[in-house]
Amino acid sequence: MSTYRSAAFFDLDRTLISGSSVFVLGVAAWRQKLVPTHQFVRDAASAVAFRLKGASDDTSHEVRERVLGAVKGVRLDDLVALNVDIVPKLIERVRPEAQRLLDQHRHAGRDTYIVSASPVELVEPLAQALGMTAGIGTRSRIADGKYTGDLDGPFCYGPGKVEAIAAICEARGYELDRCWAYSDSASDLPMLEAVGHPVAVNPDGKLERVAGERGWPVVVFSERTKAVIRRSTQAVSAVGLAAGGFATGVRWARSR
Repeated sequence: MSTYRSAAFFDLDRTLISGSSVFVLGVAAWRQKLVPTHQFVRDAASAVAFRLKGASDDTSHEVRERVLGAVKGVRLDDLVALNVDIVPKLIERVRPEAQRLLDQHRHAGRDTYIVSASPVELVEPLAQALGMTAGIGTRSRIADGKYTGDLDGPFCYGPGKVEAIAAICEARGYELDRCWAYSDSASDLPMLEAVGHPVAVNPDGKLERVAGERGWPVVVFSERTKAVIRRSTQAVSAVGLAAGGFATGVRWARSR
């Protein structure tokens, strides 16, 4: 059992990273000819809308079908092999402010987790690469080495995230009222309501309204990612300017 008594749980898309992890997976799978072009085009359109507007009003069933459909028929070995390409791209999408929050929680003695509807085969390696405790993602059933398109456990979305977090807390001895959770979407209200320290990150309209009503802190991250920071730093260096560090990019909104 962990010696820590609390943990911090991070939603992935538009919270820990900018944009959609499933889209990055889809691009890599399409390039390796693991998914047909028509499916890739459909998923790309959904990802663009998600990046611009955040979570839609899709039901849990619709989201589940989209996530499971992204890997249906793909061989497990082929999907895992994509992580060589996918994980570095996702790391470049990590928001600098989110990285600082991870560091702060680790320094405070808390375990840190990604909690996402994305496939666990994608979420877990990313969590490891970021030095986090673990990744919690959707598990798909596998038969004869291929994904069947069916669930192999609870769907890690909405109330399913609470189920996954509760299981981790029971196994590791965390106390939910001492845990933290971060998300941008009202679809994660069950997760935010389950912990003692909910935080809204670049929230959609509904989540921002709920956070204001309940006095939850709201964190506004910039649209910068590690890749943007690196390119900007290189450009500054090229013209001989000394960089004294960059601003935090975090604004804590006043609780209403």
